[in-house]
Amino acid sequence: MQDFETILTTKKDGVLEISLNRPAKKNSFNPTMIKELSTVFETLALAPEIYVVVIRGSRDLFCAGADLGWMKDTMNYSQQENVEDALRLSHMFSLINDCPKVVVAVVHGFAIGGAVGLVSASDYVIAEKETKFSLSEVRLGLIPACIGPFVESKIGESWSRALFLSAERFDANKAQSIGLVHEVIDGVSNLQKRCEQLCKNILSCSPLAQKVAKNFLSELKQLPDCDKNKCAATTLANLRTTDETQEGLSAFLEKRSPNWKKFYEN
Repeated sequence: MQDFETILTTKKDGVLEISLNRPAKKNSFNPTMIKELSTVFETLALAPEIYVVVIRGSRDLFCAGADLGWMKDTMNYSQQENVEDALRLSHMFSLINDCPKVVVAVVHGFAIGGAVGLVSASDYVIAEKETKFSLSEVRLGLIPACIGPFVESKIGESWSRALFLSAERFDANKAQSIGLVHEVIDGVSNLQKRCEQLCKNILSCSPLAQKVAKNFLSELKQLPDCDKNKCAATTLANLRTTDETQEGLSAFLEKRSPNWKKFYEN
Protein backbone atom coordinates (compact mmCIF):
# COMPACT_ATOMS: atom_id res chain seq x y z
CA MET A 1 0.00 0.00 0.00
CA GLN A 2 1.09 3.57 -0.71
CA ASP A 3 2.59 5.59 2.14
CA PHE A 4 0.86 8.84 3.10
CA GLU A 5 1.67 11.62 5.54
CA THR A 6 -1.78 12.30 7.03
CA ILE A 7 -3.75 9.08 6.51
CA LEU A 8 -3.26 5.35 6.94
CA THR A 9 -4.61 2.85 4.43
CA THR A 10 -5.04 -0.89 4.71
CA LYS A 11 -6.57 -3.37 2.29
CA LYS A 12 -8.01 -6.75 3.25
CA ASP A 13 -10.66 -9.07 1.79
CA GLY A 14 -12.14 -6.46 -0.54
CA VAL A 15 -12.23 -3.67 2.06
CA LEU A 16 -10.08 -0.55 1.81
CA GLU A 17 -9.82 1.16 5.21
CA ILE A 18 -8.76 4.80 5.44
CA SER A 19 -7.81 6.22 8.84
CA LEU A 20 -7.43 9.97 9.26
CA ASN A 21 -4.10 10.10 11.07
CA ARG A 22 -3.23 13.48 12.52
CA PRO A 23 -3.97 12.72 16.19
CA ALA A 24 -1.89 15.64 17.47
CA LYS A 25 -4.13 17.92 15.38
CA LYS A 26 -7.35 16.02 16.17
CA ASN A 27 -7.32 14.44 12.70
CA SER A 28 -8.18 17.81 11.19
CA PHE A 29 -8.04 18.60 7.47
CA ASN A 30 -5.12 20.41 5.94
CA PRO A 31 -4.10 20.75 2.26
CA THR A 32 -1.98 17.61 2.48
CA MET A 33 -4.83 15.50 3.83
CA ILE A 34 -7.20 16.87 1.19
CA LYS A 35 -4.71 15.95 -1.53
CA GLU A 36 -4.08 12.49 -0.07
CA LEU A 37 -7.76 11.65 0.38
CA SER A 38 -8.39 12.79 -3.19
CA THR A 39 -5.57 10.57 -4.42
CA VAL A 40 -6.96 7.55 -2.57
CA PHE A 41 -10.43 7.99 -4.04
CA GLU A 42 -8.98 8.53 -7.52
CA THR A 43 -6.77 5.45 -7.35
CA LEU A 44 -6.86 2.87 -4.54
CA ALA A 45 -10.62 3.03 -4.04
CA LEU A 46 -11.21 2.29 -7.73
CA ALA A 47 -9.13 -0.90 -7.80
CA PRO A 48 -11.26 -3.81 -9.07
CA GLU A 49 -10.55 -5.91 -5.97
CA ILE A 50 -12.00 -3.21 -3.67
CA TYR A 51 -15.73 -3.38 -2.92
CA VAL A 52 -16.06 -1.33 0.29
CA VAL A 53 -14.24 1.78 1.50
CA VAL A 54 -14.26 2.51 5.24
CA ILE A 55 -13.38 5.97 6.58
CA ARG A 56 -12.51 6.31 10.25
CA GLY A 57 -10.43 8.48 12.56
CA SER A 58 -7.34 7.34 14.43
CA ARG A 59 -7.07 7.34 18.22
CA ASP A 60 -9.94 8.87 20.17
CA LEU A 61 -11.89 10.88 17.60
CA PHE A 62 -13.07 11.00 14.00
CA CYS A 63 -12.17 14.50 12.82
CA ALA A 64 -12.24 18.05 14.21
CA GLY A 65 -12.78 19.71 10.83
CA ALA A 66 -10.35 22.24 9.36
CA ASP A 67 -6.84 22.62 10.74
CA LEU A 68 -6.50 26.01 12.44
CA GLY A 69 -3.07 26.55 10.93
CA TRP A 70 -4.53 26.08 7.48
CA MET A 71 -7.35 28.50 8.31
CA LYS A 72 -4.78 31.04 9.43
CA ASP A 73 -2.85 30.63 6.17
CA THR A 74 -5.98 31.30 4.09
CA MET A 75 -6.19 34.78 5.61
CA ASN A 76 -3.17 35.69 3.47
CA TYR A 77 -4.42 34.01 0.27
CA SER A 78 -5.52 36.10 -2.66
CA GLN A 79 -9.11 35.81 -3.91
CA GLN A 80 -7.99 33.44 -6.67
CA GLU A 81 -5.91 31.35 -4.28
CA ASN A 82 -8.91 31.03 -1.98
CA VAL A 83 -11.10 29.93 -4.89
CA GLU A 84 -8.58 27.29 -5.96
CA ASP A 85 -8.13 26.08 -2.38
CA ALA A 86 -11.89 25.75 -1.86
CA LEU A 87 -12.31 23.96 -5.20
CA ARG A 88 -9.78 21.33 -4.12
CA LEU A 89 -11.80 20.75 -0.95
CA SER A 90 -15.07 20.52 -2.88
CA HIS A 91 -13.48 18.11 -5.34
CA MET A 92 -12.41 15.82 -2.50
CA PHE A 93 -15.94 15.60 -1.14
CA SER A 94 -17.30 14.98 -4.65
CA LEU A 95 -14.86 12.10 -5.15
CA ILE A 96 -16.09 10.47 -1.95
CA ASN A 97 -19.75 11.13 -2.73
CA ASP A 98 -19.45 9.82 -6.29
CA CYS A 99 -17.25 6.83 -5.51
CA PRO A 100 -18.70 3.76 -7.30
CA LYS A 101 -17.88 1.60 -4.28
CA VAL A 102 -19.86 1.53 -1.03
CA VAL A 103 -18.40 4.10 1.38
CA VAL A 104 -18.88 3.49 5.11
CA ALA A 105 -18.06 6.11 7.75
CA VAL A 106 -17.25 4.88 11.26
CA VAL A 107 -17.53 7.86 13.58
CA HIS A 108 -16.54 8.33 17.22
CA GLY A 109 -15.47 11.14 19.52
CA PHE A 110 -16.11 14.29 17.50
CA ALA A 111 -17.17 15.13 13.95
CA ILE A 112 -16.91 18.90 13.57
CA GLY A 113 -17.29 21.18 10.54
CA GLY A 114 -15.81 19.52 7.47
CA ALA A 115 -15.96 16.15 9.20
CA VAL A 116 -19.74 16.36 8.83
CA GLY A 117 -19.05 16.64 5.12
CA LEU A 118 -17.23 13.31 5.20
CA VAL A 119 -20.19 11.81 7.04
CA SER A 120 -22.65 13.30 4.55
CA ALA A 121 -20.74 12.07 1.51
CA SER A 122 -20.62 8.49 2.83
CA ASP A 123 -23.26 5.90 1.95
CA TYR A 124 -23.66 4.27 5.36
CA VAL A 125 -22.74 5.89 8.67
CA ILE A 126 -22.37 4.23 12.05
CA ALA A 127 -21.52 6.34 15.08
CA GLU A 128 -20.65 5.62 18.70
CA LYS A 129 -23.39 7.00 20.94
CA GLU A 130 -21.15 9.53 22.72
CA THR A 131 -20.05 11.16 19.46
CA LYS A 132 -20.60 14.91 19.23
CA PHE A 133 -21.34 16.71 15.96
CA SER A 134 -21.36 20.37 14.99
CA LEU A 135 -21.46 22.56 11.91
CA SER A 136 -19.55 25.29 13.71
CA GLU A 137 -18.33 27.44 10.80
CA VAL A 138 -20.49 30.51 11.54
CA ARG A 139 -18.68 30.87 14.87
CA LEU A 140 -15.61 31.74 12.77
CA GLY A 141 -17.44 34.00 10.34
CA LEU A 142 -17.56 31.23 7.73
CA ILE A 143 -20.24 28.86 6.44
CA PRO A 144 -20.17 25.13 5.60
CA ALA A 145 -20.03 26.00 1.89
CA CYS A 146 -18.00 23.18 0.33
CA ILE A 147 -19.80 20.52 2.34
CA GLY A 148 -23.17 22.24 1.97
CA PRO A 149 -24.47 20.32 -1.07
CA PHE A 150 -23.71 16.99 0.57
CA VAL A 151 -25.12 17.93 3.97
CA GLU A 152 -28.31 19.36 2.44
CA SER A 153 -28.74 16.23 0.32
CA LYS A 154 -28.40 14.07 3.43
CA ILE A 155 -30.52 15.94 6.00
CA GLY A 156 -32.63 18.35 3.93
CA GLU A 157 -32.91 22.12 3.83
CA SER A 158 -34.75 22.55 7.13
CA TRP A 159 -32.13 20.90 9.35
CA SER A 160 -29.31 22.34 7.24
CA ARG A 161 -30.63 25.84 7.92
CA ALA A 162 -31.04 25.14 11.62
CA LEU A 163 -27.56 23.70 12.09
CA PHE A 164 -25.70 25.99 9.67
CA LEU A 165 -27.10 29.06 11.42
CA SER A 166 -26.98 27.95 15.05
CA ALA A 167 -23.66 26.03 15.05
CA GLU A 168 -25.26 24.02 17.83
CA ARG A 169 -23.46 20.88 18.98
CA PHE A 170 -25.59 17.72 18.91
CA ASP A 171 -25.23 14.08 19.82
CA ALA A 172 -25.34 10.85 17.84
CA ASN A 173 -28.99 10.17 18.63
CA LYS A 174 -30.01 13.52 17.17
CA ALA A 175 -27.71 12.89 14.20
CA GLN A 176 -29.60 9.66 13.59
CA SER A 177 -33.00 11.32 13.99
CA ILE A 178 -32.24 13.87 11.24
CA GLY A 179 -30.77 11.29 8.86
CA LEU A 180 -27.08 12.16 9.15
CA VAL A 181 -26.25 8.87 10.89
CA HIS A 182 -27.84 5.50 10.14
CA GLU A 183 -26.93 3.58 13.29
CA VAL A 184 -25.88 4.53 16.82
CA ILE A 185 -23.67 1.99 18.57
CA ASP A 186 -22.89 1.73 22.29
CA GLY A 187 -19.12 1.51 22.77
CA VAL A 188 -16.12 1.84 20.45
CA SER A 189 -15.40 -1.91 20.55
CA ASN A 190 -18.96 -2.62 19.45
CA LEU A 191 -18.56 0.01 16.73
CA GLN A 192 -15.75 -2.04 15.21
CA LYS A 193 -17.75 -5.26 15.45
CA ARG A 194 -20.69 -3.62 13.71
CA CYS A 195 -18.42 -2.27 11.00
CA GLU A 196 -17.08 -5.75 10.30
CA GLN A 197 -20.61 -7.17 10.21
CA LEU A 198 -21.79 -4.41 7.88
CA CYS A 199 -18.85 -4.88 5.51
CA LYS A 200 -19.50 -8.62 5.40
CA ASN A 201 -23.10 -7.95 4.40
CA ILE A 202 -22.08 -5.40 1.74
CA LEU A 203 -19.56 -7.86 0.30
CA SER A 204 -22.34 -10.41 -0.23
CA CYS A 205 -24.11 -8.05 -2.64
CA SER A 206 -23.56 -7.31 -6.32
CA PRO A 207 -20.96 -4.54 -6.83
CA LEU A 208 -22.54 -3.66 -10.15
CA ALA A 209 -26.01 -3.35 -8.61
CA GLN A 210 -24.59 -1.17 -5.84
CA LYS A 211 -22.90 1.12 -8.36
CA VAL A 212 -26.05 1.34 -10.48
CA ALA A 213 -28.15 2.04 -7.36
CA LYS A 214 -25.96 5.01 -6.42
CA ASN A 215 -26.10 6.42 -9.95
CA PHE A 216 -29.85 5.80 -10.16
CA LEU A 217 -30.60 7.71 -6.95
CA SER A 218 -28.39 10.58 -8.07
CA GLU A 219 -30.04 10.70 -11.49
CA LEU A 220 -33.57 10.63 -10.04
CA LYS A 221 -32.92 13.87 -8.15
CA GLN A 222 -32.18 15.64 -11.41
CA LEU A 223 -35.25 14.43 -13.31
CA PRO A 224 -38.76 15.89 -13.43
CA ASP A 225 -41.41 13.56 -12.01
CA CYS A 226 -42.75 12.75 -15.47
CA ASP A 227 -39.42 11.15 -16.47
CA LYS A 228 -38.71 9.14 -13.31
CA ASN A 229 -40.73 6.05 -14.22
CA LYS A 230 -39.03 5.79 -17.59
CA CYS A 231 -35.63 6.13 -15.94
CA ALA A 232 -36.51 3.39 -13.46
CA ALA A 233 -37.77 1.01 -16.15
CA THR A 234 -34.76 1.59 -18.39
CA THR A 235 -32.30 1.13 -15.54
CA LEU A 236 -33.89 -2.16 -14.50
CA ALA A 237 -34.11 -3.45 -18.06
CA ASN A 238 -30.46 -2.65 -18.72
CA LEU A 239 -29.36 -4.29 -15.48
CA ARG A 240 -31.30 -7.50 -16.13
CA THR A 241 -29.26 -8.23 -19.24
CA THR A 242 -25.84 -8.00 -17.57
CA ASP A 243 -23.72 -11.05 -16.79
CA GLU A 244 -23.50 -10.03 -13.15
CA THR A 245 -27.26 -9.89 -12.70
CA GLN A 246 -27.60 -13.19 -14.51
CA GLU A 247 -25.14 -14.68 -12.01
CA GLY A 248 -27.11 -13.26 -9.07
CA LEU A 249 -30.45 -14.60 -10.31
CA SER A 250 -28.97 -18.00 -11.20
CA ALA A 251 -27.35 -18.29 -7.77
CA PHE A 252 -30.64 -17.46 -6.06
CA LEU A 253 -32.55 -20.06 -8.09
CA GLU A 254 -29.83 -22.65 -7.53
CA LYS A 255 -29.65 -21.86 -3.79
CA ARG A 256 -25.96 -21.02 -3.78
CA SER A 257 -23.85 -17.94 -3.09
CA PRO A 258 -23.20 -15.79 -6.16
CA ASN A 259 -19.61 -15.47 -7.35
CA TRP A 260 -19.24 -11.74 -7.84
CA LYS A 261 -15.44 -11.84 -7.73
CA LYS A 262 -15.13 -13.56 -11.11
CA PHE A 263 -16.25 -10.31 -12.74
CA TYR A 264 -13.57 -8.21 -11.02
CA GLU A 265 -10.53 -10.34 -10.24
CA ASN A 266 -8.32 -12.21 -12.67
